[in-house]
Amino acid sequence: MKYEITIGIECHVQLKTKTKLFSEVDNDARGKEPNSCVSPVDYALPGMLPRLNKEAVRLAVRAGYAMNSEINLYSRFDRKHYYYPDLPKGYQISQFYHPIIGAGFIELPDGTKIRIEHAHMEEDAGKLTHFSNYSLVDLNRAGTPLIEIVSEPDIHSAAHARDYCKELWRAMTYAGVTYGDLYNGNMRFDVNISLAKPGEPLGRRAEIKNLNSFRSVERAVEYEYERQSKILDKGERVVQETRGWNDATGKTTSQRSKEEAQDYRYMPEPDIPPIRLTDEFVKEEQKKVPLLPSDYRKLFKDVVPSDTLEVLLDYQPLMDCLWQCADSSFEGDTERGSASSSAARPWRWAGRTRPEKELSDIAKSQIKRVANLFSSVLLAEEKSYEMLNDLPSAAQLNELCTMADKQELSSTGTKEVFLKFFDPQMKEKSAKDIAKELNVLQENDTAALEKIVDEVLNDPACSKAIEDFKNGQEKVIGFLVGQVMKASKGKANPGAAQQILRAKLKS
Repeated sequence: MKYEITIGIECHVQLKTKTKLFSEVDNDARGKEPNSCVSPVDYALPGMLPRLNKEAVRLAVRAGYAMNSEINLYSRFDRKHYYYPDLPKGYQISQFYHPIIGAGFIELPDGTKIRIEHAHMEEDAGKLTHFSNYSLVDLNRAGTPLIEIVSEPDIHSAAHARDYCKELWRAMTYAGVTYGDLYNGNMRFDVNISLAKPGEPLGRRAEIKNLNSFRSVERAVEYEYERQSKILDKGERVVQETRGWNDATGKTTSQRSKEEAQDYRYMPEPDIPPIRLTDEFVKEEQKKVPLLPSDYRKLFKDVVPSDTLEVLLDYQPLMDCLWQCADSSFEGDTERGSASSSAARPWRWAGRTRPEKELSDIAKSQIKRVANLFSSVLLAEEKSYEMLNDLPSAAQLNELCTMADKQELSSTGTKEVFLKFFDPQMKEKSAKDIAKELNVLQENDTAALEKIVDEVLNDPACSKAIEDFKNGQEKVIGFLVGQVMKASKGKANPGAAQQILRAKLKS
């Protein structure tokens, strides 16, 4: 690689409070009419004063914990001045000098740590919709509470940029601080990219604004590397600017020159007093953070294959349910929180990590089987996203796994019973009752199987296969097992049937 790429990412996370950061109107404007969720505070009528939403502060503390960050007990707001049509006040209330969240890090699945420089609270601006010769302003989003997470320039590839954004999204959604709806802008990524030859100082950067998908982040970085490389190859300088991303064309386009901090003329916000937190408040909020992706990786590291685990980590309800299946292995552990049902959120143990306790072999087997059912069966269903809202109980799943381990169900029968868990009419039934209704219970009774095997071996239609097996043609055993399955109407355990066939044919 001729040039080394250096990437820093700023992520805006919309906090899922009921009301906005400084006014008492609905914070969730998805599907609402433009300018229907606004107040005099949002559109800056003279004399209107902001009042801080305490719930936003709580969520910011939890977000900091999810990023392994220090929480600053003292923080305050500042005014960030700039003119834009969707910012009625002419300034944005943000935190520049004293942010609430300090340094931290996000660890990627491959173990790479991306440092967090800080994260601060701020209000969002409105939204402009552009037409051919005019633009319309929607202030529904104005005043919604955000935290802006600023990474250190620790990222050096498009793949790591994508993985960082995805892991940050996971951390924020698992911590319960945002809905994480990328389509509706609940999280937006601004990617700063610069190129330089190895060993040389960082080059001039371009900022790609408002990316709202992990794939877009990756593609934008790849495009910018090629664009900036061509400029540098000509001996020219990269313009420091803000650029937009067009997902359809796969290209970035210039929007405006990049502002520096001094351009915003920051000044302390006079209408909002400083935020002063206590250690007790911070600790209480941190206790409310559920298990995070990093916790699940530690818990299931040697149980669920890493590729399967990474697929499931995109779906917090599945990981919650998987944890419930494991929970019974930690009975009597008073140090951790408890969850009474599969619908409950699994709260983390007291302290940073779970107690050093081992899952039993039975629990490991069941968790691995449930994880496989989730990844290969549930997520393959056309309506899998809807099914995530009504998952089976841990008791149902554990019973199903026990039946499969005892070979009471075939792999096909296991899948059939599993999918029936999502049928409203079967919701309250046990795995065994469902298996009986589906007529998929396998026959494991040795005496009954021996009787069926004897019938097959005495069938003239099987005489040639029997002779071939005795002459060393092992593959015909499959035909004979098939005949046993046919005679038992599919209920025979094929493994047990094969064992009995071999014993009788060799006697």
